[in-house]
Amino acid sequence: MQQAASAPEVLRLERAPLDLDEINEALDGAPADEIVRWAARTFGSGLVMSSSFGAESALMLHLVSREVPGIPVIFLDTGYLFPETYTFAEELAARLRLNLQVFGPRMTAARQEALYGRLWDQGDEGLDRYNQINKVEPMDRALVELKATAWIAGLRRDQTEFRAGLRPVELADGVYKIHPILAWSKADITRYMRENELPYHPLYHFGYRSIGDVHSTRPTTLDQDARDGRNLGQKRECGIHLPRTPEANASLKSSGL
Repeated sequence: MQQAASAPEVLRLERAPLDLDEINEALDGAPADEIVRWAARTFGSGLVMSSSFGAESALMLHLVSREVPGIPVIFLDTGYLFPETYTFAEELAARLRLNLQVFGPRMTAARQEALYGRLWDQGDEGLDRYNQINKVEPMDRALVELKATAWIAGLRRDQTEFRAGLRPVELADGVYKIHPILAWSKADITRYMRENELPYHPLYHFGYRSIGDVHSTRPTTLDQDARDGRNLGQKRECGIHLPRTPEANASLKSSGL
């Protein structure tokens, strides 16, 4: 059987490291648009952003593309997204004139299921493998192909335990991560969406407040955490935002995922 192509190395820094303590002290409490402008000045053409085109993704896409027109927007197409997600992405791309860059797994959904079965139903180990194939490796490849040195993401401290410990600017696996709305609350999100007349994902109004793949996303009630609807409560992170140890990077590369 033909072996899968090995995962690309995440781009490593070719510049003197930034003083993150000094930078984060300066940006602490800064408005989101100011953080985006700082990132654009600092990283220039090496700056990218990612979007899941989920429930409130229009906010970050509007905020960032207004400050950095033409910034590459990485959209991971796992092959298992809701039909509404695909149409929502196209609609926002047209409305906001996005420079959409779509990346997907090297292996089709049909081939994955034929060879490995429904990985998301195979406990933590299967779900981790699913995320490596469909999310982590495509994201690593996107960063390499786009020559990214910095990546803007819409993470917020109130979403997961891991994100609660983040700073506005971090360094992960050789790429700087920029988090403009890290300190925002749900009320801040709602206010921005309303003031700028931005659309929510079509499924948001049906109780889907955190939206990922069709097989591992379910609606939640208002008394639940929004991310309780992701991966059927098994996981809080898909892997693309978690820093990896050198051992984990070596394992990923050797696995062919």
